[in-house]
Amino acid sequence: MKTILSLFLFFCVLLQATGQQNYQKVEAKAGDGVYSLLRRHGLNYSEYLSEFLELNRANLGKDNSLYVGRTYLLPTKSASQKNAGAASETAPPAGPATTSRILNVPLFGPKYARVEVKDQQLNGAVYYISAGHGGPDPGAIGKYGSHSLAEDEYAYDVSIRLARNLMEHGATVYMIVQDPDDGIRDESILKMDRDEVHYPDKPIPLNHNQRLRERTDVVNSLHAKHKGAYQRMLAIHVDSRSKSQKIDVFFYHHENSSQGKKLAETIHQTFTSKYKRYQPNRDYSGSVSERSSLYVVKNSLPPTVFIELGNIRNDLDQRRFVIPSNRQALANWISDGIVTDYKNKGK
Repeated sequence: MKTILSLFLFFCVLLQATGQQNYQKVEAKAGDGVYSLLRRHGLNYSEYLSEFLELNRANLGKDNSLYVGRTYLLPTKSASQKNAGAASETAPPAGPATTSRILNVPLFGPKYARVEVKDQQLNGAVYYISAGHGGPDPGAIGKYGSHSLAEDEYAYDVSIRLARNLMEHGATVYMIVQDPDDGIRDESILKMDRDEVHYPDKPIPLNHNQRLRERTDVVNSLHAKHKGAYQRMLAIHVDSRSKSQKIDVFFYHHENSSQGKKLAETIHQTFTSKYKRYQPNRDYSGSVSERSSLYVVKNSLPPTVFIELGNIRNDLDQRRFVIPSNRQALANWISDGIVTDYKNKGK
């Protein structure tokens, strides 16, 4: 009897506390994850994640996924969050170059969210980075032992590492495809999911053509916003060919874009020099060529470079993806080429 009474009093207190809090109720939309839901309502993901999960524990799916159409309780904003408003959360893309040496970018994940702006080598430059596929489309699939490797996961991890590198040099960076939960990952096998969204927070459509149009429209809209600035677009993919075919990183540009060609050639030259330095006993066969038929290359307003990182089905190429330090090296080498291109922009 004593135990029953204690439980009754506990639930009375809990109900009273819940009533006093008067939590806001919101409905999950198609494509919503916890990150996007919180962000849409002005709540910092890292600050309010634990409380949100606790409030909605019985209403969450596998890996804390949300059910479309269900109602969820939002944590109450702290006083500091109310005063700070939207500015308290650094948006997923980097904003214009800041005098602050430290940025907070939750999109990069807890381990990498703190970004130190080391210098201003890319101050004034705007970059759009679009990882291939995502959402309902994983892209190319490779087999690695008993594991499946999805193009969209590995292209995204290299892309988000690249974004972070560019921000360290003072660039404005927009991630066109965003995964609200993954951040930068240091695992070898990257778990496949379908919760990627288009910037700023729009579900990715299944239809291939619609998906490409949406991405291009986003880039072109932002391009107009930054009219007059130095702007470049990079689309990052992983190829799929015969399992026996090993390929190196290669680059496409539009036939009529001298600036796109210059950026592609500069990054290619960077890769060539890096391979000579770090792997002197092997030739680098990556190439630069025209591919104007590619939708994003043809229709994006900023000069665009389309990058293929390797063959996801080839055993040797897979090491370029599954080893985290290799993914970081890819991001580093691409960003080194980008910095060189920007330094030589007037030449």
